[in-house]
Amino acid sequence: MVEATLVLVCKRPILGIGKQRLAASLGVEMTQRIAKALLACALEDAGDWSGPVVIAPANPLDYQWAKTLSAQILSPVTVLPQVFGNLGQRLNALDQTLRRNKLKQLVFIGSDAPGLCETDYAAVKESLQCHDTVLIPAADGGVVLMASRNEWPDMSDLPWSTNQLGTSLVKCCRTAGHYVTKLEQSYDVDEPNDLVKLVDKLALDRRPARRVLHQLVYSIISTMHVANA
Repeated sequence: MVEATLVLVCKRPILGIGKQRLAASLGVEMTQRIAKALLACALEDAGDWSGPVVIAPANPLDYQWAKTLSAQILSPVTVLPQVFGNLGQRLNALDQTLRRNKLKQLVFIGSDAPGLCETDYAAVKESLQCHDTVLIPAADGGVVLMASRNEWPDMSDLPWSTNQLGTSLVKCCRTAGHYVTKLEQSYDVDEPNDLVKLVDKLALDRRPARRVLHQLVYSIISTMHVANA
């Protein structure tokens, strides 16, 4: 079986960067705390990954920061900063670079999908044995995981950050000749309402980083309810 590589695409959680829809309601400081807790969950998954891991920070200047994250992961870790451009262009560039380095099965995740678990990753690895491309859809119409044993087609014109992304990505891959499958739907965190759902979804999750995230979000929701009472 070909060894799959986990590629964590992430932004450094700093004030005013990323998660702007959350920041509009919660403020930049609270949004930064949430972003840090979400990233910790993704790193938790990377730490459990049985194979190579790539950390791909959005800003090339964050290379050294990303290197510090690799200390938390036992598997071999490569830090490969993203190039500039829209998300599709950045993912295409990452994909091409990694495949030139002889990595064949690439599993891309972001840092905002804490619902992913061991069974999801196992299902992805198994599906890659008989499908070219495997996607885990998000409840909002996007995707929370995208894996392929083929080079990704040009994704620069896809409707990123919209509810049409998942459908458009499937069409794009099939047009390129990929045999595509979609696994069971999961969720990501983009909007304030997602935090309310997160409290319920992580209530029974015992993984340490998920417990920290659950407690943080629970405290935020509780404070919001008191303020609105």
